[in-house]
Amino acid sequence: MSALYSKLIDELITKISFMEKGDKLPSERQLCKDYNVSRTTVRNAVGSLVNSGMLYQIQGKGTFVREQNRQNLSNYYSFTEQTKRNGKKPKSIVINFEIKEANSELKKLLKLEKDDKIIQFDRLRLADDIAMMYETTIIPYKRFSKINKQLLSKKALYDIFDELFNTKIYQVKESFSVSSVENEKAKALNMKSQSPCLKIQRESFDIENIMIEYTISYARADKFYYETSYNPQSLIK
Repeated sequence: MSALYSKLIDELITKISFMEKGDKLPSERQLCKDYNVSRTTVRNAVGSLVNSGMLYQIQGKGTFVREQNRQNLSNYYSFTEQTKRNGKKPKSIVINFEIKEANSELKKLLKLEKDDKIIQFDRLRLADDIAMMYETTIIPYKRFSKINKQLLSKKALYDIFDELFNTKIYQVKESFSVSSVENEKAKALNMKSQSPCLKIQRESFDIENIMIEYTISYARADKFYYETSYNPQSLIK
C-alpha cells in the first residue's frame, strides 16, 4: 500500500473521531481536494474503513459514521495487512492442520458443548520470505467447519471469517511476554533452540462477545515489529 494511502487512512480516522454517529463523510471529490490525493486513493481508503466497521454506505446517499463504541478490529490486528503496510509481501505456510477433541480448558474458553471439536493449525508467517512468527490457532469446528488447509494457505483467517461466514472480530484481548522457542518452532523460524522470542496470546471475540479464535504466537524478537492502531473515539467511555 502506498504512503499516501496509509497517511489518508490515519487522517480519516482522526477526522472520524471528532464526528458523531450518523454524520456524513464529505464526497469523494471533496476528500480528493482536501487531502490532495487521487480518487482511487480516496475510494480505497474509504472502502477499507467501511470494511473495518468505522463507516457505512447507503447507495445514492453517501458514506456515514458508524457507532464506534465497539469498533471492528479485523484490519488492525492482521499480520497480513500490517506486513503490507510495511511495504513487504506477506505469506503463510500451514505446517499442521487437524480436527480434534477439545480439552476442558478450551471447551470453557470457547463455550463448547461436550462433544464439540476444534480445528487446530500451525502457521509460519513470513514477510518477504523471511520467517517472522510461528502461530498455533484454535477455532471451533462446528462454526467454521468449511475451513481447511488449502483455504488457509490462500487467504488471511479474518478474511475467511468475513467472506465465508459473515463474521467480524469486534474485540481482541492480547498479552505479551518474553519466552523462548524450542525444537520445531525454532527450526521453522531459523533460530537456535532456547532463543528468546516474543510470545503473544490472543483471544478474539465476535459481536456477540463469543470467543471464536485462540492463538499463541512466537515472534522473532530481532525482526518482528508489532504495531496497532486505535480509533481515539473508542477509548472514550
